[in-house]
Amino acid sequence: MKHYDVVAAIVIKNNKILCVQRDYGKFDYISLKYEFPGGKIKYGESKKDALKRELLEELDLDISIEKEFLVVNHQYPDFNVTMYSFICRPLNLDLNLKEHIDFKWLNSENLQKLDWVEADIPIVSRLVKEY
Repeated sequence: MKHYDVVAAIVIKNNKILCVQRDYGKFDYISLKYEFPGGKIKYGESKKDALKRELLEELDLDISIEKEFLVVNHQYPDFNVTMYSFICRPLNLDLNLKEHIDFKWLNSENLQKLDWVEADIPIVSRLVKEY
C-alpha cells in the first residue's frame, strides 16, 4: 500500500483557524471534505519547506511556521499517510483557491461542525481542547 509523508498547516488569524474544502477527486472518501491545507513532502525537502511551498502553490498564502502541533498516522482504504501538522500565522490574507472549492475561518469550537477528512480529525479534536 502506498505511504505518503504529508504536512498540514493550522493557520491561525485572530483566534480563527483556516479550513479548506477539497474538490471532487478520485477517492470519494476524501472528496468535498474539509482539511487543513498542505500536501506531500518532496524527496529531500524539509517539512517546513514543503509546508511553505504547498501553501503558496494551493492558496498563494505566505506563512510563518510557529511550532509542530501533532503527528497523525492514518490508513485510508487505498493509501496511508503520516501527517505532520504545524501551527502557522498568515503573512498575507488574499487567499486564491487553486485546488480547493471553499474556505472558512472558524473559531475552534465550530471546527467540529464541518465534515473533515479522517486524518485531520485528531488535529481538530486537539484544537478544540487547546484553543
